[in-house]
Amino acid sequence: MKILVVCQHFYPENFRINDICFELAKKGHNVTVLTGLPNYPKGKIFKEYKFFKNRKQIINGVKIIRCPLVGRGKSLLKMMINYMSFAILGSIKSLFMKKDFDVIYVYQLSPITMTWPAIMVKKITKKPLVIHVLDQWPISITTGGVSKKSLIYKLLTKWSKNAYNKADIITCSSRPFKDYFINELKLDKNKKFLYLPSYAEDNYKNIKTINNNKFDLLFAGNIGPAQSVETIIETANTLKNNKSIMFHIVGDGLSLNNCKELSKKYKLKNVKFYGYHNVKEMTKYYELADAFLITMVNNEVVNSTLPAKLQSYMLAGKPILGSISGEVKKIIEEAKCGLCVDSLDYKGLSKIILEASISKKINTWSKNAFNYYEKNFKKDKCINTLEEVLKDVK
Repeated sequence: MKILVVCQHFYPENFRINDICFELAKKGHNVTVLTGLPNYPKGKIFKEYKFFKNRKQIINGVKIIRCPLVGRGKSLLKMMINYMSFAILGSIKSLFMKKDFDVIYVYQLSPITMTWPAIMVKKITKKPLVIHVLDQWPISITTGGVSKKSLIYKLLTKWSKNAYNKADIITCSSRPFKDYFINELKLDKNKKFLYLPSYAEDNYKNIKTINNNKFDLLFAGNIGPAQSVETIIETANTLKNNKSIMFHIVGDGLSLNNCKELSKKYKLKNVKFYGYHNVKEMTKYYELADAFLITMVNNEVVNSTLPAKLQSYMLAGKPILGSISGEVKKIIEEAKCGLCVDSLDYKGLSKIILEASISKKINTWSKNAFNYYEKNFKKDKCINTLEEVLKDVK
């Protein structure tokens, strides 16, 4: 197949779409990616891509075409400009691309405007369009405090319905997404939906554990308003007199400085921040962990989401302790791979950490995590399903 993949982020930025494209290319497919200039997570265009450098590349058999955009920066305004710059400039770029494709595939993170270049290609070529949804729009923006009654929300609702209705198939990274699209966004009743969860990169498999006579907890990933890493800091403050428990936080995002300031305010010595690291560097941090942490705010959007870190945690084969509601909590309980309390409940999280630190179920939880991953999220299974979808879409 000749596949056009549209995603605002791609290698050397660290998103799972990189591995998906490389795997499809390994299988013999002709994969072209239309993307922007790398700038995540720091918000500044990588120096290797400034001044019109590396606008066309071939990496691991994947052809990459980059359109100009404005770096996302660190402010909400700059981020909005970043989003719109890709939507508009990517659409313009698509007009001048060779359009010999069999199918168009959008790996839709935030925002929905990421789909615009793909919709442009669909209009011109009449080729089928598959949108893979990792963030539901427009409801995702309510996590940032935007009211459903606001004018911006109503505008984004119109944009979102239009974009999703252009898709021939919508694949959903979490089971509850379909209900949102049908019941709230009220998409076309004949729209095809398919549950297609994420998988984890191979380097997360067979992770060892460093024994240092402490109970080490690791949070890895984006540190933004939705992730509620502040809940972990509050938990660490509650447990700060327990010298045998350590918290390790790997990642970057809009809320990182706030979390650091909160840790400083509490004078915590049981919390370490490591900043952002790419996928290949994550193994050494995963080895620190006796158990993984996952936290999110209590929000209808977040509760229906399945963050990709869950699959990485499970493949690593270690217990998961969460302060999270909704779909993630259901899966942790279904897999019997750890303990969970409701979102934002730092006191409850403190209690289950103490319980886990002395529990004889640690090894059982670890095995259950890996086994659940192998049954439900295994890489080969996910890639093969995606391949079938792209072949059969009409």
